[in-house]
Amino acid sequence: MAEYLKKAPKTATGDSGETRRKVQSILDEIESGREESAKRYAAEFDRYGGNIVVTPEEIAAASRLVPQKLKDDIRFAHDNVRRFAERQMASLTDMEYEILPGFRAGQKAIPCHSAGCYVPGGRYSHIASAIMTVTTAKVAGCGHIAVSSPPRPDIGINPAIVYTADICGADRILAMGGVQGVASMAFGLFDLPSADIIVGPGNQFVAEAKRILFGRVGIDMFAGPTDSLILADNTADAAIVAADLVGQAEHGYNSPVWLVTDDRDLAGSVMDLVPGLIDDLPETNRDNATAAWRDYAEVILCSTREEMAATSDAYAPEHLTVQATDLDWWKNRLSCYGSLFLGEETTVAYGDKASGTNHVLPTSGAARYTGGLSVHKFLKIVTWQQATREGSKPVAIATARISRLEGMEAHARTADIRLRKYFPRENFDLSAAGDE
Repeated sequence: MAEYLKKAPKTATGDSGETRRKVQSILDEIESGREESAKRYAAEFDRYGGNIVVTPEEIAAASRLVPQKLKDDIRFAHDNVRRFAERQMASLTDMEYEILPGFRAGQKAIPCHSAGCYVPGGRYSHIASAIMTVTTAKVAGCGHIAVSSPPRPDIGINPAIVYTADICGADRILAMGGVQGVASMAFGLFDLPSADIIVGPGNQFVAEAKRILFGRVGIDMFAGPTDSLILADNTADAAIVAADLVGQAEHGYNSPVWLVTDDRDLAGSVMDLVPGLIDDLPETNRDNATAAWRDYAEVILCSTREEMAATSDAYAPEHLTVQATDLDWWKNRLSCYGSLFLGEETTVAYGDKASGTNHVLPTSGAARYTGGLSVHKFLKIVTWQQATREGSKPVAIATARISRLEGMEAHARTADIRLRKYFPRENFDLSAAGDE
């Protein structure tokens, strides 16, 4: 049975009902007041009075402020994400199948017309989020891609975010954050088409706005605090394991990190190393990591690798790292995670920034039933059917009988009328299925 060497005193949960009430009020006001209400909230929360829609001239000016080395890194990451997304796109193909002689059905992938991508820009300027969301929507074939990102007071959006959104394919960039940014994309303000889907990470207010709007628009997922789990055996390097845990704990004060191992000595070494690594961080990062490690981190000792895998699947982490022998066994055994990092040669930060896989991933155990952002999120998988008259005959007979058994007479008659038209000389038993 698993032993907790460190147990979290707190559990990361959703925000209170007060957040929902506040966000709902803002959405209602912006929907009725349109652009003027959105501008009012932008002035209050963003403290920004410049252009809401970033102009081509402003994009060019922002691009000139980005150092060439950073531009090269952004283009490297964009190219990796684009190429991986293109391979994902190629894995989903239109198809058709003859179900019965003369009766064909098929599927077709159709991209959403318009996508809204939210790119955080508060404590951290999430350049990588612009790459992950805009690039993927572009590869999927969305007709219009809008980006909303919070501007810095009296300055505007971080130039690197503007540059990134532009090269990745954004059609319009809004200097607007928070609920007002999400609402502007959802409601089609500032000459945007109303978004069919809104994606991207954000704070609790952004997450709640997406939750409320879901159904009216599509979203990538309901996002909670980011989380990470490491599976490590006695071959793992304690210094690397500790560094990886701290690297994810800096995301936020309530970002859980978990170590699951079958080696007590490794667990002890990691627990000894983590506090020093946190103390060595810059102050803002240190505060987040300190709280996350103190309140939400866990270290779990298991007896076997099977118990380790079962524990991991129960947690269903957003990020799952394996630093253990026999990586193929782990890859084949593990089933609940947002993204998997096999071996110490990979790390979550690679996926977060530049390796090609997407970093918008399911949190709070949602990896039990969904994966992360991909081109497939921007595609509608629709079906079609077409038949000859002869091919439709057995389907019409079964439809009429089943419909009558269900008590849906009008449904049944849509089949009846076709049978009478196509086969006027034939008599069919169209009574309810199961009737004697």
